[in-house]
Amino acid sequence: MNYLSRLCDAELQLALQSAGAVLIEGAKWCGKTSTASNASRSVLFMQDPDNARSYQAMADTKASLLLKGETPRLIDEWQMAPVLWDAVRFEVDKRAEPGQFILTGSAVPSDNVTAHTGTGRISRLMMRPMSLFESFESNGAVSLRALFNGEQEDAGAMSDLSIEKIAFVLCRGGWPASIKMPDAPALRMALDYVEAVINYDVSQVDNIEKNPDRVRLLLRSLARNITTSATYQTISADMEATDLTISDKTISAYLNALRRIFVVEDLPAWSPSLRSKTAIRTSAKRHFVDPSVATAVLRTNPEGILNDFQYFGFLFEALCTRDIRVYAQTNDGDVFHYRDKSGLEADLIVRLRNGRWAAIEVKLGKKQIDEAAENLLALKARIDEDKMGEASFLMVITGGQYAYRRKDGVWVVPIGCLRN
Repeated sequence: MNYLSRLCDAELQLALQSAGAVLIEGAKWCGKTSTASNASRSVLFMQDPDNARSYQAMADTKASLLLKGETPRLIDEWQMAPVLWDAVRFEVDKRAEPGQFILTGSAVPSDNVTAHTGTGRISRLMMRPMSLFESFESNGAVSLRALFNGEQEDAGAMSDLSIEKIAFVLCRGGWPASIKMPDAPALRMALDYVEAVINYDVSQVDNIEKNPDRVRLLLRSLARNITTSATYQTISADMEATDLTISDKTISAYLNALRRIFVVEDLPAWSPSLRSKTAIRTSAKRHFVDPSVATAVLRTNPEGILNDFQYFGFLFEALCTRDIRVYAQTNDGDVFHYRDKSGLEADLIVRLRNGRWAAIEVKLGKKQIDEAAENLLALKARIDEDKMGEASFLMVITGGQYAYRRKDGVWVVPIGCLRN
């Protein structure tokens, strides 16, 4: 197997050393099975068409039989037989050794299908589509970890990614199977993914039939409102422009199903301690797990987004959000956005679990860099650093070529130079 290594490989190995089992969650086609297979010594494929029925019968009668095999043992798409969760938890307790099982799942099963949470026995690992560094399209000259540690050199890093190439990788997405394909088939993968979500996956997750036309319209509305804090009312009005009425309750149910199959992954708001009493907006920003979901559902392509530079800017922010989430996770960090009622904002806030934080603005073109840097410096001045600590760094991510540090200390880094 020609395995493309992932940044979460090291995280998986660490989890296997500390927990009896590891659950890898994430969208279909993001590479969970390949990554888990690469780290396992035996495999149970619950979706194997030749054996699926007998596996289900075995799970219903004596689930422990499915757990026999060399360890770590991979149980792929465990949610096909939710009883396996409790069987794994019990077996982990019985064996009392780390690294026994790897479970993968591309859907969160219905509530209350397992008797126990798995806390203390089953470690969770979130996996997303590939970042540009993992797909070899970022040269990785600027490291998030080095920036946090104050070790990043500011000399002469340069990106090879043109605007046209950025448009292509954005529409293709980070789906591992598409990385080595020629351009046209690679772009087709995201279209196929979206059609599977609309016509099958979103109804399968909770066995509640959903109207494919409504799912499509909802995804299109989310795509048009990507990286904004669009409310249910905004989404509903957008959908009803097509003469198809939909209630807030239905939107909420559909969005919940899309979250449970890891298609939608909104960006939460950051609530730091401020020097002043400025009110902070707490609405999440609308995001997909990969920006290619937006371009696929809108049936656009690299040429299409190059002709709409304003929308390209929103999609570029979504691309950077995906990559920063991947890079932050390997540094034990989370990603947020910031906006207060005065209008001051930062597109991305990276907060490490040890309390360190950094603020990032995303600007596709060069003209907005000065304004973005001023925004970041204004935000830094507003944060109560006695309580929050000083920002580790401020950065503007661009679609340009050159990485450098400005005189005011703000880093300007092309997306094609970033890594974890």
